[in-house]
Amino acid sequence: MGGGWIFLGVIVALVVWAMSIYNGLVALRNRFKNAFAQIDVQLKRRYDLIPNLVEVAKGYMAHERNTLEAVIAARNGAASAAQKAAGDPADGAAIQALVGAEAGLSGALGKLFALAEAYPDLKANQNMLAVQEELSSTENKISFARQAYNDAVMSYNTRRESFPDTFFAGFFQFKPAELLQATESAEERKAPQVKF
Repeated sequence: MGGGWIFLGVIVALVVWAMSIYNGLVALRNRFKNAFAQIDVQLKRRYDLIPNLVEVAKGYMAHERNTLEAVIAARNGAASAAQKAAGDPADGAAIQALVGAEAGLSGALGKLFALAEAYPDLKANQNMLAVQEELSSTENKISFARQAYNDAVMSYNTRRESFPDTFFAGFFQFKPAELLQATESAEERKAPQVKF
């Protein structure tokens, strides 16, 4: 009789241990999905601000129509990629497509801002300044949200790759999550040089 209780106790302990690992993986997966949802909120805000920016710039940059259209096309592409990534933040291909689309949008916005430098009236326009300030604030929020997401992804990936969790992750199909890399180019990351 005593051996039966010991065996039953070991089985119960193993089941509780397995449930603990599974529940831990689920909690970490949900944490990184929630962190992506926070990025998604800020990206949608950014995408909503871009048409306002283009509308203000239209009045001053009438002959820069190709640039304005490129910004809108890049915005639409990024919004579509963000929507797909938001549908399943665990889909690595969708995250990579979002990173690429965001890089294209950042490039198009950079070109627009560079061209805007040639239009002093546009640079001084209060609506343009307000939209640029909102975009800048949103970019900062996106950066913070991206850092929180990447931290959650690292915790999840570390846990799913650790022994013995890796067996449960494989059995229950916990896929690896992709980090969301910054979209600025190597040129944009370089610190500006100041000369006196």
